[in-house]
Amino acid sequence: MAIRKAVITAAGWGTRFLPATKAQPKETLPLVDKPIIQYVIEEAVASGISQIVIVTAGGKRAIEDHFDRSPELEMVLERKGDLKNLQVIRRVSELADICYLRQKQQLGLGHAILSTRPVIGDEPFAVFLPDDLIDWHVPAMRQMIDVYDKLEQSLVAVEKIGREETSKYGIIDPQPVSERVFRVLDLVEKPAPADAPSDLGIVGRYILTPEIYDMLEKTPPGRGGEIQLTDGLKGLLSLQNIYAYQFEGTRYDTGNPLGFLIASVEYALRREDIGPAFRAYLEKLLQS
Repeated sequence: MAIRKAVITAAGWGTRFLPATKAQPKETLPLVDKPIIQYVIEEAVASGISQIVIVTAGGKRAIEDHFDRSPELEMVLERKGDLKNLQVIRRVSELADICYLRQKQQLGLGHAILSTRPVIGDEPFAVFLPDDLIDWHVPAMRQMIDVYDKLEQSLVAVEKIGREETSKYGIIDPQPVSERVFRVLDLVEKPAPADAPSDLGIVGRYILTPEIYDMLEKTPPGRGGEIQLTDGLKGLLSLQNIYAYQFEGTRYDTGNPLGFLIASVEYALRREDIGPAFRAYLEKLLQS
């Protein structure tokens, strides 16, 4: 079955960006001139996905407002003759068919995904964690869908990480299948470097078969009372194969201030309208 639907999880507190995220969702922080979550939705659409479920929480209404129509603003822009910006904001509201589910208690990534079952139904689906932006001329999720179409099994995105960073990631025990594709023999959540089965860490892109919902329903809460997706995937391994794909592209972790700043600089430098002037400024700044 084709991948038609995607889940984007956006219910976290964003504590690493306080006080900025006290009243503003982390996912709407601007990367140059677009909120982070818009880049992720654009990747989903460019990958051929038409229906998107965003899991939100209290205080996240700005996400819904961003992707909704704004008749008053459109009227102001039209009266001013600012057709360029009018086209930009209308395009945002027409990107995809988006619905929203509110996670009333923030009980982990697995719980957030489980809450989408009534909307996703009995079909495979994509999952995006909006902290991770992946830049490449072929969208990362498009790459994964092409692999899924051949395997028709759950698929996680992985990248090589430094051994000293294994305690920050879910790490797979990989069995090579083909170029960039591995069968997952096991998953270990945030192991110490000495205990990590490989240097391939799971990052924020997944394609999951609907059986994951049954596994998550059976998964007991772990540390902090949260249901972990990794635990659900370990259960799924007892029923079917899970594969990993080492995507092509550069990943930016916008979930922490340093990663966010790095992404902002690199995305700005690529812009034709501001890139050259920004580069000149940076070179001058470094010389001083």
